[in-house]
This record gives sequence, C-alpha cells and structure tokens, in this order.
Amino acid sequence: MLPRELPGLALRRPPLVLPPPLLLLLLLLLLPTQCPAGGAARFEPTWESLDRRQLPAWFDQAKFGIFIHWGVFSVPSFGSEWFWWYWQKEKIQKFVDFMENNYPPGFKYEDFGPLFTAKFFNASQWADIFQASGAKYVVLTSKHHEGFTLWGSEYSWNWNAVDLGPVRDIVKELEVAVRTSTDLRFGLYYSLFEWFHPLFLDDQSSSFQKRQFPVSKMLPELYELVTKYRPEVLWSDGDGGAPDCYWNSTGFLAWLYNESPVRDTVVTNDRWGAGSICKHGGYYTCSDRYNPGHLLAHKWENCMTIDKFSWGYRRNAGISDYLTIEELVKQLVQTVSCGGNLLMNIGPTQDGTIPPIFEERLRQMGTWLKVNGEAVYETIPWRSQNDTVTPDVWYTSKPEENLVYAMFLKWPTTGQLILGQPKATLGSTEVKLLGHGQPLHWTTLKVQNGITVELPHLTSHQMPCKWGWALALTNVM
Repeated sequence: MLPRELPGLALRRPPLVLPPPLLLLLLLLLLPTQCPAGGAARFEPTWESLDRRQLPAWFDQAKFGIFIHWGVFSVPSFGSEWFWWYWQKEKIQKFVDFMENNYPPGFKYEDFGPLFTAKFFNASQWADIFQASGAKYVVLTSKHHEGFTLWGSEYSWNWNAVDLGPVRDIVKELEVAVRTSTDLRFGLYYSLFEWFHPLFLDDQSSSFQKRQFPVSKMLPELYELVTKYRPEVLWSDGDGGAPDCYWNSTGFLAWLYNESPVRDTVVTNDRWGAGSICKHGGYYTCSDRYNPGHLLAHKWENCMTIDKFSWGYRRNAGISDYLTIEELVKQLVQTVSCGGNLLMNIGPTQDGTIPPIFEERLRQMGTWLKVNGEAVYETIPWRSQNDTVTPDVWYTSKPEENLVYAMFLKWPTTGQLILGQPKATLGSTEVKLLGHGQPLHWTTLKVQNGITVELPHLTSHQMPCKWGWALALTNVM
C-alpha cells in the first residue's frame, strides 16, 4: 500500500505491497488488450474502439439522477467544495479570513478529517428520500480532489472514512441501502487526481513523463472501487491537466467494458484526461451545468446543483442561493427534450444529514414526476424540441405508442394553450392532460400549422400538479 502523505501530517509509511490480483491488473492495464480468436467482440484500449461501445439502454431511459458531493470539505462547509485549494493554494482572502476567525493558529486541512463524523448518516433514510425524488440513479462522490476516500481504500492509508472520521464504509452502506430498498442504479464519482498528493505533484513537475501516481494510486483504486461496489455509473472527473495517456484511461476502460463485473451495464462519462471532455467516453458532460438548449447527436448529461454556487454544502448559503422547484422542473424539461439526462446535486452536512432545503426539492421533484413521469421516462426527443409559438413548451415522444408530450411551464390565463408544432388530424388526434385524464377539446390553427387546446377549468386544489404540466397528444405529426 502507498499511503497518502498529507502536508504537515507525519505518517508512518508501510511498505508498498500490491496484492497479486492488482499486480496482474496493472500489467493488463499497461499492456495492449488482445482480442480473442472467437466469441464476443472485445474493446481495444483505443478511443476509436471504445467510442463504438453502445451505451446501455437503461441510462437513456432513466433521464433523472441525483449527485451527492460529500467529504471532508463538508466540515468547513464554506464557499465551496474547493475550500482546501482556495485557502491554501490560491490563498483567497475570504477563505484565509474564515480560518483565522474560526480556527486556532496552525490548524491544517488534515485536522478537519476527524471532524467529518457522519454521526447522523443513515443510508436507509437517504435511500428513502432518493426513492421519493423520482430519480432512477444516484452518484456518490467516492473521492474528490482532496483525496479523502469514502471507503477504506488500501491506497489512501489514514485518509479515508474507515480509518478516520466516520470509521465506517460510507460507500458500502449507501450501496446496500440503494440496492435493497430502491429501484435506483448505484453510481460513483471518482476524481482522477489529488491536489496535494506528493506523487501527483512529482509527476506534474516532470510534465507527466513520470506515471507514479496513476500506477500506484489511481488505477488500483479504481479497480478496487469497481470490483468491491460494482457501480453502474462511473463518473470520472479532475484530470489535473494530464492527458489520457498519463492516466491510461483507454486501458482501464477496455478492462471495464471487457472484464469487469459491470461490463454489460456500466456507463461512463467523458472526463478521462485533458482534451477528452465532450469528445470521448460514454456520455458527454461537456462542462458543469451544461444545458445547450438544443438537440445533440450524442447522449449527454446536465450535471448541475440545487445550490447555484457550490456542489458541497455551504453553511453561508442564503435562501436565494438555491434554485426553486419551478427552476428545477424547467431544467429537467429542457434537458430531457434535448436528449439529455439531468443529474441534480445535493450537499449533505458533515454529520451526514441532508439539509431540509435539499430534501424538500427532491421530494417536490418526485411529486411532479408522479404525475408527469410518463412524459419524461423512456421518452426520446421529438422532431421539435420546443414550441415556436408559445414559450416554455418542450416536447418528448414515444413513437412506438404514437405519443407526443408537450410539457408547459405556465398555465395560460385564457385557458387556451396554443401549440405551433403538432400537426393534428380530426377524428384521430386525442389530447389529454396528464393527471386529469379526460380528453380535451382542440381546434386547428387557421393561419398556420398547430392546434389550440382548451385546458380544463380547474381550481388550484384540482390541479393535477404544480410547477408545470404535460399534455399527451396521440396521433400527431
């Protein structure tokens, strides 16, 4: 094992001993993958080969997932999950002042480790909230750029949740709870690099000609994660400016797709080295909070935060810093209409509680999806993503059922919703409001394509939902 030697923390370093399976893995990852003479086709460790892998169907059908940013950064819970970098590397004044005003002289980031207690962390309670949200997958930060692992990594000695702080395998507890009591897929986020790891810094100083960090830390750690916890989403991040050949990303992904226990169901993103984002990998993320507003040719994901300014919990956040449920529903509707998935992030506190503002938003989204999920799950983009006449109307479709869904975010005061895109046929086209069920009267527009839908006269208590509605249109073109 190779311990993490943190700045200012003297660690007794055990000898570097890799178990035989990991020695074999590293050899496999560092050598070209050979295709068998017969049987199923295998993926070569090249982007040309790996990019041809068909994304498992469950991911596109799921549409909505939950991101969780949780780690030692949740203890200072100030400014951002990049607290350590902003404080000690960039020395941004408000972070320096925060430490001077709240912690004794000489207090180091490593000293936050024992304070990350997860005292009230209840994986079953989290799983219940996630199930209620309507999400279909969850992605937990197993390790952020600070290097602290939420499982007892053999390669992060004394800087992990089993040796320090919670003294619990957080990843395992959540995996078991999600898989035994929900229908969500379980996924893990993993930062390739670590800000202050001495081996990474040494490799960086050699312009990444040395490869000590990925060979002795990152690659065996990823192998450990996949084999122990079988994540069906592997959300890579943080390349540290190093190219994919430094990380041997293609070698690892070839193993993941060919040999791993999740080879048939795992999905991966596009953050596997400098220059790979929005270009290689399973689905594209392109940038944080990416929401292009138009259809993309490649499957993509909008990873975004309920807190507008941070991924981790912030004790200094104000109520206006959180997106409203109306804004979140709009994000979901826009994203799904354009062929993407929405990955909505929450930040738990250092003691393992999900703040009420995050729980409320998750449960509100679940309430909305109970009524309108038919227009979201297992849909595909329609020929038009949004309406050309009425703003904030977004379309999805289920061609095999001859269904088009029009999701609208404002209830018209006239009681009439004008849709400029659908081409309807008298005697064949039917329009229903999800959650209401009765066919609605509609007429064709006289001067152009499209229809006018007569919405039902409902009181606020009779509305099938709040924050947006969906029409199901049968047999339209």
